[in-house]
Amino acid sequence: MSNMPKYKVEHYESKIRRHFNPLIEEQELLVKQFKTEATKRIVGKLSKKMGADKIMDAFKKAEDMMKKARQDAKTFFKKKAKQDEKKTLTYNMRDRDEEISLSDCEEQLRDWAKELVDREIRRRPEGAQLSQLEAVKQKAMDIVYENGDDQAIAKALDSCTKKIGITWVVDTSKIKQLSA
Repeated sequence: MSNMPKYKVEHYESKIRRHFNPLIEEQELLVKQFKTEATKRIVGKLSKKMGADKIMDAFKKAEDMMKKARQDAKTFFKKKAKQDEKKTLTYNMRDRDEEISLSDCEEQLRDWAKELVDREIRRRPEGAQLSQLEAVKQKAMDIVYENGDDQAIAKALDSCTKKIGITWVVDTSKIKQLSA
């Protein structure tokens, strides 16, 4: 590769991003939609398969009982403090969990489910198309870095991007001239 000026390399990089990023972002949105739906479905299955559903059910019951006990305690002590003006509440009543919470467990299951979905989504047509777009974009970048001749780069990029419907070299001879 002959030394291509930095501005040319940056121009090609910018043009590649301009062509590929909208396509990749659109495909990522489709994939994200499937990921979200699949993650919701897999969380329950994963929880049962691992045996976490029983632990989380017990956890939910315990949290509900703890919440009720906190409310009862708060009501009791506030009521007593109101009945006797000499009594004041001198301790901090907090409504926060001291340790791990049910939501922490649910979040962990969602993370694990997302990992499974990420691997599985590449097998779907949308995921395969996203992989193909990313691979063609990388190939286009490689062409720019591995060639020094503008004509060779343009020809190689045109043949590389035709596969996904992008015309790199646009024929401007058929464009009508604008009247002033």
